[in-house]
Amino acid sequence: MGIFEPFRAIGYTTSSVPFSVQRLGTETFVTVSVGKAFQIYNCAKLSLVLVGPQLPKKIRALASYRDYTFAAYGNEIAIFKRAHQLATWRSHSAKVNSLLLFGEHILSVDVEGYLFIWAFKGIEENLTPIGHVMLDNNFSPSCIMHPDTYLNKIIIGSQEGSLQLWNISTKKKLYEFKGWNSSICSCVSSPALDVVAVGCADGNIRVHNIRYDEELVTFSHSARGALNALSFSTDGQPLLASGGSSGIISIWNLEKRRLQSVIRDAHDGSILSLHFLVNEPVLISSSSDNSIKMWIFDTTDGDPRLLRFRSGHSAPPRCIRFYANGRHILSAGQDRAFRLFSVIQDQQSRELSQRHISKRAKKLKMKEEEIKLKPKPEMFLNHLIFFMQQISSAEIRERDWCNVVTCHMDTAEAYVWRLQNFVLGEHILKPRPENPTPVKACAISACGNFAVLGTADGWVERFNLQSGISRGSYMDTSERRSFAHDGEVVGIACDSTNTLMISAGYHGDIKVWNFKGRDVKSRWEVGCSVVKIVYNRLNGLLAVVADDLIIRLFDVVASRMVRKFEGHTDRVTDMCFSEDGKWLLSSSMDGSLRVWDVILARQIDALHVDVSITALSLSPNMDVLATAHVDQNGVYLWVNQSMFSGASKVDSYASGKEVRSVKLPSISSTKGYQEEDSDEPIVDHPQSKYAPAFKTLDLQIPDLVTLSLLPKSQRQSLINLGTIKERNKPIEPPKKPERAPFFLPSIPSFSGEILFKPTGSENEEAKGDNVEDTRIKSGLAPSQFLQHLQSSAEMKNFSAFTDYIKSLSPSTLDMELQMLQIVDDEEEELESRPELLSIELLLDYFIHETSCRNNFDFVQAVIKVFLKIHGETIRCQSRLQDKAWEFLDIQCKTWQRVEKLFQSTSCVVAFLSNSRF
Repeated sequence: MGIFEPFRAIGYTTSSVPFSVQRLGTETFVTVSVGKAFQIYNCAKLSLVLVGPQLPKKIRALASYRDYTFAAYGNEIAIFKRAHQLATWRSHSAKVNSLLLFGEHILSVDVEGYLFIWAFKGIEENLTPIGHVMLDNNFSPSCIMHPDTYLNKIIIGSQEGSLQLWNISTKKKLYEFKGWNSSICSCVSSPALDVVAVGCADGNIRVHNIRYDEELVTFSHSARGALNALSFSTDGQPLLASGGSSGIISIWNLEKRRLQSVIRDAHDGSILSLHFLVNEPVLISSSSDNSIKMWIFDTTDGDPRLLRFRSGHSAPPRCIRFYANGRHILSAGQDRAFRLFSVIQDQQSRELSQRHISKRAKKLKMKEEEIKLKPKPEMFLNHLIFFMQQISSAEIRERDWCNVVTCHMDTAEAYVWRLQNFVLGEHILKPRPENPTPVKACAISACGNFAVLGTADGWVERFNLQSGISRGSYMDTSERRSFAHDGEVVGIACDSTNTLMISAGYHGDIKVWNFKGRDVKSRWEVGCSVVKIVYNRLNGLLAVVADDLIIRLFDVVASRMVRKFEGHTDRVTDMCFSEDGKWLLSSSMDGSLRVWDVILARQIDALHVDVSITALSLSPNMDVLATAHVDQNGVYLWVNQSMFSGASKVDSYASGKEVRSVKLPSISSTKGYQEEDSDEPIVDHPQSKYAPAFKTLDLQIPDLVTLSLLPKSQRQSLINLGTIKERNKPIEPPKKPERAPFFLPSIPSFSGEILFKPTGSENEEAKGDNVEDTRIKSGLAPSQFLQHLQSSAEMKNFSAFTDYIKSLSPSTLDMELQMLQIVDDEEEELESRPELLSIELLLDYFIHETSCRNNFDFVQAVIKVFLKIHGETIRCQSRLQDKAWEFLDIQCKTWQRVEKLFQSTSCVVAFLSNSRF
């Protein structure tokens, strides 16, 4: 177990699998695939309502019916009721390509042409298909649909261009349509009887009458590409929507038989699904660009407009940073989008506006992607300033002016952003406008008033964020240069007091400047080309990574190297300090993520993932780590286990030298398939030698403990019985009353004294001071305790013994344990002493009950009293020491698991209590 363990992935909306739509009551839900899991959105607001568990392989097809979801992955089909898997169908010998809901049945088709019929009523009992059909050898199925009003009949499209009509009940082919010599990509039924629309790979749409095998009309797309999706409107308008690999949605008027409107740049990738909601002028579309959108036809000219959408990065993010005290993550991707992801609630995620992109794209007749800002190699936020000052002042400063600066690839300007309004700022920072060169590095001062930019030719200039005006440049006058560095500026940082500014050149020269005076205070050489720098304002340390793959830590004030970390075998992609400055995290293209302890000057944890990390960021609370990876469009979250487990030493989590192989976090935070896709290590639960033979309670919950339900006072009295007896002792002897009250009954004695009858309650002296009297009053002989213990051990069932000791009073149970104590010091024949055997049986009982986690609170109280009485005997007898060590091992493992659950629950409660929904 390491410091960082996988949690979940965010930023995924949909993948390259067509969605499935179902209606429950008055609400409509759409089920989409996200890799190896599925998500369900409510179409009312496109809000995420459910995330399915992780499957062993990527989902290839989806179908849904009411609360049931059918997901095909590989050769198998998983059936879920909401998020709980009910069964798995395993009859296909090839990969399943298509699923079709057909009445009370599910039809599945694989790549080899086998069609299976499944009944989903009584799913848990019926795991075999009720029938199957083998298609022709020269017929490769590509799509499947059911024409309305055609009982037990389906139409299957092929890659060869032909269509076949099959009767599922008789399992016979009824008719074959010749086709159009083009691969069929989609086929849907229209509201008109006997009419279907067929989308072909050549970009043509054929509206065909299947009853008479006649073509009614043909539509041709101006943009070439396969037509992957078709949908008919059902609200009375004669419309047909089509979408293909070009990302354009075309709306066709069936009455006028012409193109009505075109949604250009509807998606950045190939369109996979289109669906008109029933009796509503709303069209849903999904694409491989990780987005799902809803379009409404409510304009006077009949053109659709964007109603709502959910999207993520369509290309891998390059830079990520935590923001707003760790509640949000800012991400800049290769798709030229600047996004804000919420760690708490998916609905709060959004893309920052770049000001009227759609209008400018229409005016210039260009794609929106071409107008957006280029990818961001570096991004700097003044949220670090917020943590150095009070939170109130930070909120006021955020509302005053822009608080984020970004520089872009091959761009001579830097852009500012106002996160209060989630929009691009009004100023553009242009260093050295007379001779512009690309901006390569940026930083914001601790006060939040200034931004410092570094360019490709070594120029460093300071700007005022409020006005966007230049406030001077940094020049190295000691070497008679007009630039700060000879080559490219790879990094800039500012200290917490606006006293120092640090800049690093590509050729290995690092300079410390007077922030206000803009003169050089100190400089040093690294000795090789610098790739990246990271500065921590709390401890004043500068982390520098160079081409030699060595991470060096410099004390900026002392201008000397204080730490050197080696271990990466490939290019270091990113680094970040923890908020307290004690840890340094680094990632590399060798797939490793390493955690370095700055104080101990050594590596304390290292993990390896299959996909290399390109960017990382640690939350200010140090509880969550975010990473971005090669060819992955999402942001992956990792949990810091050292904060939740309560351990004081990092050594208990990782040896530091070993590199752990860990899989990436899944979309769903549930475990799902533990043996294949779970990222959590499998922990062997401690079991004693008696555990396999004993039956635990039916109400036992896995990984939890079961309490005894006894009053709290009973176990507290058992633990503190000595204190209670000492407290209940009379202070002085009882005095004989001078005169008896008239209402007390009295009896005469032989001595002539008057004796009073005791009332129903005992006096304070009889309340446990005399243990022997208590034992006699209860009517229990000491041998009964041993008889129950021995009989339970022989039958290997301690439940009866547990019930017996739970029925005893605290003083009686304490007396029974005291009776087993060895009081004499004779060493002969100790092995044959019955007390020694009884202590050994009690240790076996404690081992069993602790491993089974039954009556946890009561057993722990008995253990404490037992060790207090017999601890010295166990220490002196080697026969009992082995049992004691076995019991200690099981006790530690059981309590560590319980403590982990306590800490995790406490963390979640604290996290939710500080969240703002």
